[in-house]
Amino acid sequence: MNFAVDLGNTNSKLGVFKQDQLIDHLELSGDQNTIDYINQNSPGRLIIGSVRENVGGFVQKLKLNGTCFVLDHKTPIPINIKYKTPESLGVDRIALAVGAADQIPSNDCLVIDVGTCITYDFVDKQGNYWGGAISPGVGIKFRSLNTYTANLPLVEIKKQPELIGQNTAESIQSGVVNGTLAEIESLIKLFQERVGELKVILTGGDASLFASGIKATNRVIPELVLIGLNRILLYNEK
Repeated sequence: MNFAVDLGNTNSKLGVFKQDQLIDHLELSGDQNTIDYINQNSPGRLIIGSVRENVGGFVQKLKLNGTCFVLDHKTPIPINIKYKTPESLGVDRIALAVGAADQIPSNDCLVIDVGTCITYDFVDKQGNYWGGAISPGVGIKFRSLNTYTANLPLVEIKKQPELIGQNTAESIQSGVVNGTLAEIESLIKLFQERVGELKVILTGGDASLFASGIKATNRVIPELVLIGLNRILLYNEK
């Protein structure tokens, strides 16, 4: 079995693959739970993608029978990076781009990852990754309104709020969620105007908030980062 680990600052997402087939996935809280799960299940091959600058201490605690890769901008991958500063490119965006090229090959693809931040990543039909855009996610927007104003409350995310909020909480929910939906749709349109017809993949923890409202969405693939990581692992094993 192959394990692909998306190692966050607090939680980790882990995918279990049999070659290129995702057979299980889970989210684990804390490094120790992730380390224990890996050590107890003895994967044959492991790849780690992390937002952290250094994961050496994490890797040293693993008991592995097979190979282990830690993804960075120097790792060989099955697409071409055209980004001007590849050393500053987040490994999650690299994995998303590889996952998109794997899932919808020979198509121009726009991957929209709706999470803490919202990232837009463009991969062309020749397998070239060009970059994209980054904006604040809905959680950041809600917290910012509460933190940087005197009287606005911190409200819960609501799926498909009414456009016209009739109290302060409803108005914030409308502005953040409906505003973010409008942003996503507008940026899709701008990408289409620039490159022509493309496939749109939606992923990320908050993707379900917007999946039904984005007309251009072709696929919703929640585990796209893990799929991309595993594809990179297989590519390096050949």
